[in-house]
Amino acid sequence: MIEGRLTRLRALRSEDAAHHLRWRNDPEVVRWAAAGDPCFGPVTAEAVALAFDTMLRLSPRESAVFTVEDAAGGGAIGMADYRDLDPYAGVATLGVTIGEKEFWGRGHGSEALRLLMDHLFGAYGLHRLELDTWSGNERAVRCFLGLGFREEGRRRAAVLTDGRRHDRVLFGILREEWAGLAAATGRP
Repeated sequence: MIEGRLTRLRALRSEDAAHHLRWRNDPEVVRWAAAGDPCFGPVTAEAVALAFDTMLRLSPRESAVFTVEDAAGGGAIGMADYRDLDPYAGVATLGVTIGEKEFWGRGHGSEALRLLMDHLFGAYGLHRLELDTWSGNERAVRCFLGLGFREEGRRRAAVLTDGRRHDRVLFGILREEWAGLAAATGRP
């Protein structure tokens, strides 16, 4: 378990499937998390169970999915993951979704992402972390910039949301940038 002040990250468990099913069927959560309209209809319990079976078997050397819990109440409020971990290049891609809307805008997603960054730079000694969002997701853009990520590019008009085209915005942070921010804030 990785613990912070607001959140903690713990290993995914099969009983988390019910939360994921609910979040994947909430159009507002899907819109912000997946950067698109939930145009494929509801996600079934069978589809989530199949995805969970796969996620629970992932090698942590390649990717991992964590449940984000509220540190005060202990309940599942979202998920954070890393994927495409390349130990040779020292690179991984991150993601975070807070599925419980009452926790939006309260710092839980930022802290969960920072905990994951600290874990990957610290435990795995990675050189670079990256993530992306769509240009209309201003809350995510502020979060990523606030954590020290830099905008590195855009895939123009690559996302269709609410019937409108948006850019896919790409972000990255290097180990030395993370270390400088950690030192400035007094984190190990």
